[in-house]
Amino acid sequence: MKQVSLSGSLRENVGKKDAKKHRKEGNVPCVMYGGKEQIHFVASDKAFRKLIFTPEVYIVNLEIAGKTYNTVIQDVQYHPVTDNILHIDFLEIQPEKPVNIGVPVKVIGTAPGVLKGGKLILKTRKLKILALMQHLPDEITVSIDPLDIGDSVKVKDLAVENITFMDSPNTIIVGVRTARVLVEETPGAEGASAEGAAPAEGAEKGKEGEGEKEKK
Repeated sequence: MKQVSLSGSLRENVGKKDAKKHRKEGNVPCVMYGGKEQIHFVASDKAFRKLIFTPEVYIVNLEIAGKTYNTVIQDVQYHPVTDNILHIDFLEIQPEKPVNIGVPVKVIGTAPGVLKGGKLILKTRKLKILALMQHLPDEITVSIDPLDIGDSVKVKDLAVENITFMDSPNTIIVGVRTARVLVEETPGAEGASAEGAAPAEGAEKGKEGEGEKEKK
């Protein structure tokens, strides 16, 4: 998995007022857990743009108070109106412990169903996996070469060495569905359809009017 470095500064105080102060200064309050102790720190809001607003996932090498920690982002809280980043949770990676993380899906190949007029639907853009740090992939590759119209690839269809998928086995990742309704024409079908169809509202009124004229 790709790695990126990020510098942070320890927070002297922890609380809402202190967090609000840091946000006004252009910093984001953060916490790192998963190790021996929780570490509360702040980092520049600008440093997170490459990390947050991208489909890619990174191992973040956090540099705090002269020490470096291998981490991954676990949760991001946004302001409900402005969408500004309010808080970020980091999980410290332990070499001997598997990490639960979401990894982007990359679709490759050409689906026969698409060539026949079907529409490719990507239903799952990220998959949750469990793996040791050294086995974390940049992405999960899914081939659509076998997919005809009506076919799909589910989580249970994937097999990646040293990785455990945490999503439901029946979760659909990508599939091909009919893009338009195909009408099969057969001899006499048009006439049968016309006879079985309900008469239009105007036609009904016309017939009633003719009946009234005959009575008069």
